[in-house]
Amino acid sequence: MDTEEDSRGRELNHACHLAPSSPIPYKRRMKLPAFLAALLSLCTATFAAEKYTIAMIPKGTTHEFWKSVHAGGLRAVEELKTEGVTVDLIWKGPLKEDDRDQQIALVENFTARKVSGICLAPLDSQALVRPVNSAAKAKVPVVVFDSGVKTEQIVSYVATDNFKGGQLGGEALAKQLGGKGKVILLRYMIGSNSTEEREAGFLDAMKKSPGITLISSDQFAGSTRESAYAKAQNLLGRFGREVDGVFCPCEPVTTAVTKALREIGRTGGQVKIVGFDAGTQSVADLEKGDVQGLVLQNPMRIGGDALKALVAHLQGQPVEKRIDTGVVVVTKENMAAPANAELLRPPLEKYLK
Repeated sequence: MDTEEDSRGRELNHACHLAPSSPIPYKRRMKLPAFLAALLSLCTATFAAEKYTIAMIPKGTTHEFWKSVHAGGLRAVEELKTEGVTVDLIWKGPLKEDDRDQQIALVENFTARKVSGICLAPLDSQALVRPVNSAAKAKVPVVVFDSGVKTEQIVSYVATDNFKGGQLGGEALAKQLGGKGKVILLRYMIGSNSTEEREAGFLDAMKKSPGITLISSDQFAGSTRESAYAKAQNLLGRFGREVDGVFCPCEPVTTAVTKALREIGRTGGQVKIVGFDAGTQSVADLEKGDVQGLVLQNPMRIGGDALKALVAHLQGQPVEKRIDTGVVVVTKENMAAPANAELLRPPLEKYLK
């Protein structure tokens, strides 16, 4: 008949996925505490062996949004470490958000290096299809974040519902205008899936406000603050005295439009501005009253969820094909709410050392 020690020994062997064994003879049996410690040490060594090298490739590296995504990825690395999973996170992206060739080259290089996986924010939904498919064929899994790509050869797509965000921005601007007035949509860049969806959502919301006239919706700001500022100046040179509101689909455009309006003396609520994303200057403009609303994503969550989704896939766990990271509208009136305050000023300094 088995003793209690024999039974416990077999159970622990089974828990550690070892082959079942016969009862341990008394003369060969270690003292129970030492025996348990040895087996627990073996289990721990087995699970602590998980280590991955993951490349995270943003659209660019200069805008504050991407710094927040990076911080979120690093926070996830710390959290995974407490679970016994080690991740070497490589953060590398183009300097400018219009350098498709450099981003393609980065995906190809990391694929050739056989990293464990890639988290990618595609600069162009079509241009990145081939390198993403090539990575998948080479058994380097890809999680896409922020913007979509036109292929099914990905593990998951982690992002804001950008169409909904654009709708919320349109509704917020219509409310600020009392449902009537002349409005400008200054677009971001051709091929940028996330901002294209926001722009489409905004235009959809405008259909519900027949009292609002869209006086310009076909101009693109470009990938830099300088190009956005130049385009904003050009638009305001034509419509500066008649425009009542502007929707800006990303943070650099928001900052550029606000600066251009300030130069012609039409900030402070004379022209209502609803922008997208938080940056140091756009948050200051919101506090001052020059910007009336910001549609906010959660970039730290985007970075963290993308990394964790990839790690889960590498561990053989099921991963949702689409992960929605949420979106809210923040105004001067609700910006002090704790949840909104963290979105407006993410703790970058804690992670980007």
